[in-house]
Amino acid sequence: MSQYATTNIFVIGGTGAQGIPVIRGLVSDEKYHCKILTRDLGSSRAKELSTLPNVSFLEGTFADELVLRAGFQGCDGAFVNLDGFNSGEKGETYWAIRCYELALECGIKFFVYGNLDYVYKKSGYDPIFRSGHYDGKGRMGEWILQQTKDNGHRMGAALFTTGPYMEMAIAKGTPMSPTVEDGIVTWRVPLGAGAVVHVSLEDCAYYVRWLFDHADRANGMDLEVAIAHIGYDEMAEAFEKVTGHPARFIDVDLDSYWELGPLSAISKAPAGYSADLSDKSTMTVRENFTGFWNMWKFSGGNLGVVRRDYALLDEIFPGRIRSAEQWFRKEDQKGRDRGLGGLWERVQAGNLRPILKIAEDGRRGRL
Repeated sequence: MSQYATTNIFVIGGTGAQGIPVIRGLVSDEKYHCKILTRDLGSSRAKELSTLPNVSFLEGTFADELVLRAGFQGCDGAFVNLDGFNSGEKGETYWAIRCYELALECGIKFFVYGNLDYVYKKSGYDPIFRSGHYDGKGRMGEWILQQTKDNGHRMGAALFTTGPYMEMAIAKGTPMSPTVEDGIVTWRVPLGAGAVVHVSLEDCAYYVRWLFDHADRANGMDLEVAIAHIGYDEMAEAFEKVTGHPARFIDVDLDSYWELGPLSAISKAPAGYSADLSDKSTMTVRENFTGFWNMWKFSGGNLGVVRRDYALLDEIFPGRIRSAEQWFRKEDQKGRDRGLGGLWERVQAGNLRPILKIAEDGRRGRL
C-alpha cells in the first residue's frame, strides 16, 4: 500500500464552485469520506452536499487554528482550496502556510493544494502581470512543494492548478460575464489575440480523484489543467455553432472595460472582501484584474505566459473535455435536462446565474 494512501479527507473550499464537483468525484464510489468545512451549515450549497454519501461537516472558518485542527484530526488526507476572494493575497499567504503546517502536525498523509499560476514569476516579474489572487496562490504552491522535499517522508503533497472555469463565461458576476446586445451574445473583454486556459468544473472531479488515487506518482506534482487555450473568437464561434444564435467577441481596451465591464461597479473595492484597502499590500479589484487580463492577452497559442502540457492531461484523463464547442454542447444538454433551458435561454438578461460563491453571496461574508 502507498505510504500516502488516504481514506478520510478534510476539505477546505468544499462549498465553492470547484469544491462541489471535487467532493462528488471523491465520494462517488464511497472509497473516500469527506469532512467538509463550511461557514454555514444551512446554506444551499451545504445542503446540496449533504445529500451525498460519505460526507460530514464542520462549521467554522479556515482562519481559525482551532477549527483547522478539528478538521485535520481524524483525517489522513486534505484538499485545501482557500477562498482568495475572501482573504485577499496577504491572508491567503498566512493561512496557506498554517494549513500546511497544521496538516503535518495532525498527521495528514497527503495534502492537495488548490492552486493558480504564479504569473508574476512566470512573466519574469513584469509588473503588468501582477494579479494578487493568482500570485497569492502560486507562490504558496511553490512553497508547499519546496517543503515537501524536506517533509515528504511524513506527508506528501501535490498542487492542483486550475484557471477560470468555463462556466464563468456564461455566468453572473464574473470578469467575463456576457451580455446580449441586439440579439447577439457578446463578450466585451480586453483579450486581443490572447487566450484563456478555461477549465471544466466537471473535469476537476476526475483530476483531483486521480491525485488521491495515484498519490505516489502525484507527490511533488503541479498538475496544471485546462480544456484548452481558448480565444474568444473561438468562444463566440462555438456558442453560435451549438445554439444557432449569433455570438461575438469585441476586444476592448482596459479603460473601456473598467468603465462599463462586468466588474466596473466594484473596481475600487479590495480584491479580497475581508482585506483592508488601507493596508498597502491590498490590491483593488481593478489592479488585480488588470493583471489578470494582461496574463491572458499574452498567453495565446500556448506560447505565452501561461502554458499547459496537454499531452500529460490526455494521458491522465483521456475522456477530458478538449474544446469550447465540446463543453458548450455538454452544458447545453445539461441545462435542458435540469430544466434551466439551453445556453441561449440561460444567457438572457435576468437568467444569468452565479457560479462563483462570492457572486452568489453578493460579496458578503467574513473570514
